[in-house]
Amino acid sequence: MNIRYELLAPADRKKLPNCVSDMPFGALRTNHMFLVDYLDGEWRDARIVPYGPIPLMPGAVALHYGQAIFEGAKAFRHPDGEIYLWRFEKNAERINHSARNICMAEIPEDMQQEAVERLIDVEREWCPVEPESALYIRPFMFGTQDILGVRPSDSYTYCIMLSPCGPYYKGGFSKSLELLITCKYHRAVSGGTGTSKVAGNYAASLLPAEYAHSQGADQVLYLDCTNTYLEEVGTMNHYHVLKDGTFIIPEFSDSILKSITSSTVLELAAAGKVKARQEHIRLDSFIEGVKSGEIIEAGGLGTAAVVSPVGKYILEDGTVVTVGDGRVGEHTRNLYELYNGMQTGKIPAPAGWLKKVGRF
Repeated sequence: MNIRYELLAPADRKKLPNCVSDMPFGALRTNHMFLVDYLDGEWRDARIVPYGPIPLMPGAVALHYGQAIFEGAKAFRHPDGEIYLWRFEKNAERINHSARNICMAEIPEDMQQEAVERLIDVEREWCPVEPESALYIRPFMFGTQDILGVRPSDSYTYCIMLSPCGPYYKGGFSKSLELLITCKYHRAVSGGTGTSKVAGNYAASLLPAEYAHSQGADQVLYLDCTNTYLEEVGTMNHYHVLKDGTFIIPEFSDSILKSITSSTVLELAAAGKVKARQEHIRLDSFIEGVKSGEIIEAGGLGTAAVVSPVGKYILEDGTVVTVGDGRVGEHTRNLYELYNGMQTGKIPAPAGWLKKVGRF
């Protein structure tokens, strides 16, 4: 791919903060971003330019009809000093799944891979090394055609921006979360866009998240549309752990986003590294299992949060149900240390899961 470079002079570039406490999740931007445009059936004008505003007409389809999708990935600096992408090919596959679901152009996966490597190569000094830190990668695409008819755009812009970050939740891995279980809101229903990272899905999650905060919780654990089965948390997939150490993840459906982190845990289970399986989980059985002690740990799995322990659930009537002793459990800690160890190069990862960023 022919990429045009338009880089800031060294004297004009911002620098990475010195400590992880100055890197709240999603707040920082590096100096440059990658852009490429789709028009007349082809991708054109691939470029790495200074981070800044993107020209967009007021009638753009994305602004009126929500034709916008995104991904989230991470890169890590390893002990050898090199930067490695974590399973980015899975993100490249999933953004095209999202594109198909809302009638957008697909982005060639090899183009996505080269683009992210070239951008990170330009921004190498922005990859942090502190514990619980990473270089967060945000690829996204939006419809740019200036038309007010309800129809798919015929033009798109694909962008990648980078954000050095600390842990997603304040307090990091050591802090157990509290989740609200409510019948008041639903994340997605069968036949919709629940399996896609569509911008509108996350707009719809903002009010439920604010409601959860008003009830003293960090996020919502969504149920299916019948309010019978567990689905996922607003920002990650859900899991719980049985007394024998088995991780139970809700079965994927067309109303659950197929987390790359969850899929990776299931692949680790198939290789005998952890014990994990998927089940269709009834809410009443889950609450009974927590109360009886059959369920000893719980949490969430996702790119941003990685492995996030959950210590308490707040029910619709205000009842608080505590998992175990409410603190981070042994199995959750072991999974986090394994997963993070592979990402950061401290523990060997299966072949193909890490890709060293090239030097161009």
